[in-house]
Amino acid sequence: MPPTGPTRPTRTALRVCPLCEATCGLTLTIEGTRVTGARGDRDALFSKGFICPKGASFGELDADPDRLRTPLIRVDGELREASWDEAFDLIAARLPALAEEHGPNSVGVVLGNPNVHTMAGALYPPVLLSVLRTRNLFTASTLDQMPKHVSSGLLFGDALAIPVPDLDRTDHLLLLGANPLDSNGSLCTAPDFPGKLKALRGRGGTLTVVDPRRTRTARIADRHLAIRPGTDALLLAALVHVLFDERLTDPGALAGHLEGLDELRAATADFTPEAVAAACDLDAGEIRTLARELAAAPTAAVYGRIGSCTVEYGTLASWLIDVLNVLTGNLDRPGGALFPLSATDRAPRPAGPGKGFALGRWASRVGGHPEAKGELPIAVLAEEIETPGEGRIRAVIALAANPVLSAPDGSRLDQALDGLDFMVSVDPYLNETSRHADVVLPPPPPSQSAHFDFAFNGFAVRNQARYSPPAVPLAAGLMDECEILARLVLAVGGLHGADPSAVDDQVIERTLTKAVADPRSPVHGRDAKELAAEITHTGGPQRRLDLMLRLGPYGDGFGADPAGLTLARLVDRPHGVDLGPLKPRVPGLLRTRSGRVELFPAPIAADLPRLRDALAQRPASLVLVGRRHLRSNNSWMHNVPTLNGGSNRCTVQVHPEDAERLGLADGGAARVTTEAGEITIPVEITDTVRTGVVSVPHGWGHDRPGTRMAVARARPGVNVNQLLDGSRRDPLSGTSVLNGFPVELAPARPAPTSTPA
Repeated sequence: MPPTGPTRPTRTALRVCPLCEATCGLTLTIEGTRVTGARGDRDALFSKGFICPKGASFGELDADPDRLRTPLIRVDGELREASWDEAFDLIAARLPALAEEHGPNSVGVVLGNPNVHTMAGALYPPVLLSVLRTRNLFTASTLDQMPKHVSSGLLFGDALAIPVPDLDRTDHLLLLGANPLDSNGSLCTAPDFPGKLKALRGRGGTLTVVDPRRTRTARIADRHLAIRPGTDALLLAALVHVLFDERLTDPGALAGHLEGLDELRAATADFTPEAVAAACDLDAGEIRTLARELAAAPTAAVYGRIGSCTVEYGTLASWLIDVLNVLTGNLDRPGGALFPLSATDRAPRPAGPGKGFALGRWASRVGGHPEAKGELPIAVLAEEIETPGEGRIRAVIALAANPVLSAPDGSRLDQALDGLDFMVSVDPYLNETSRHADVVLPPPPPSQSAHFDFAFNGFAVRNQARYSPPAVPLAAGLMDECEILARLVLAVGGLHGADPSAVDDQVIERTLTKAVADPRSPVHGRDAKELAAEITHTGGPQRRLDLMLRLGPYGDGFGADPAGLTLARLVDRPHGVDLGPLKPRVPGLLRTRSGRVELFPAPIAADLPRLRDALAQRPASLVLVGRRHLRSNNSWMHNVPTLNGGSNRCTVQVHPEDAERLGLADGGAARVTTEAGEITIPVEITDTVRTGVVSVPHGWGHDRPGTRMAVARARPGVNVNQLLDGSRRDPLSGTSVLNGFPVELAPARPAPTSTPA
């Protein structure tokens, strides 16, 4: 007979997956306090049971033995375990004094993309920045999506007004530099992207994919254009040219809300299909056909992501994507590209001119690089630390950020971080960046945290809202991430030791004071203190979420609409609340100075000659692009055994013809070099990349000493960003060029062997 003994109770809990932008609903199996399984929540209104390997590995990631479970502080040059009080005492003793002596800009803040996957990361960094008063903010956006923010700011007056393709209703979807079957979507929150693309084709629609790789997404497309990397903006400009030249433009309902149409027509006159064909390595006739099909489709949406953003003309490409949507009448209409309305957005306001969007309001100290959306290029962080003089960054606060792996020239940044006077890292791992910190503050596993998607609901293909309470009680000795960041705000703001709820109370007070004074607010004229007393939820983050929901576009307005949304309603509906399909929002969302869609803003006009010059440039013989894997999300998940293996490999993919020409063997080693650096990496010969292109994944290179990530160190891969020194950037957004840059490849020489004496 099998041995008998006490059994742990098994139960299930619902949870929104925080591991990528799809935000799928999960049903967790929990034994005692341990997550032992995860499957898709079949009753989830938004994701309907869809799950990917990352979500299925939730329990393994949650219980990773390498996760830090107690703070670390540096003593005599070494990190040792400490109490929470010791950690915050050290921060309070060092950071305010440093900022007082050297000024607020002596502190730099670095935000990694995991921040947008947590409640804490959405709620507290803005408060921290307001307390610090530093202009030295660096985020993952300048390695990723900043071109889209800048183009949206220039077009619509709001950098967060980003339209998403109406996947469930469109008739023609054009994807550029996007591989949602592996990424699950980005700046387009859509659970089961594969199912939505299958449904598009099932209803007779067309899928066109523009990508130098035959990705999983490209394989299911009706048309795959294997473009030369970095030339998306030229292709898009040619499509715009054809629409004007053949009189195919029809903005539809937007016609009365456009400015700059004539200037746009003149500016794209030189970008004929024949002029761009050689640079793009595409057939001019095929370009014309694509333009005509977009114009003729009952509805169509153009969507681009990483491959069209992290290139030399990223902002121009992002701008032209929405220009195409405008000219074909597909911006802001069902079946085209629409603007989501999140439950925590501001309630819609009457249309009218706004403050607009400005670039370059300040610049970095050393290189004079302009800000965009309040951020400086993360590629210049190292020089801001290294270079002596007034205003030098002497301290860094890194929140869920690992720029040593994610930013160009990580080795330089690695050395620069060693020269800081003080560093704080909020991170569950001792990784390539956090190992430099003087204080490491580890958040708890995701199962022990409440969850609401502040960021991704603003990019969702259907308006909806979901809230997940903690699935497992907070373990003894751990601290909730919201409390960690609230205490950090207090420690750097001179209020060390105060109750962390004071941070949330101040935000609530300011928000309500402003709301009751606003004639357009549902609580105009009411008493702010009485309204604050109506928020009965315990915990500051939940109180702030409830406030945002109640004042938001679907909220109850503190009783003004009894059927409106509140946090209590979300708690009662754990599978989500459906808020309906996306609807047209122009002109109400426009915040440009003209109150119209400004199709040809001055910064774009000033940068367009640079794209025109590209028509005459001779393309490089070999360029590099990145790639994404379904089991990976940048550098996050390489420490999870089930995700770090199989086809998720760090190799350089090379076309067979190029491999033969260069003398490369499958499984052998290649040396990849640029003017800035070199790496040695295993070769994978495959015809999924076109000739003249090689591909290396992003986020690897876990071989630096001093980390505590055993699985990642066992299969470290190489850091592709060592091929870059940060000098290649899109000038409008400051975004690093991570795709489409020239490289050289050669077989790696075997390491020399010693000869016995």
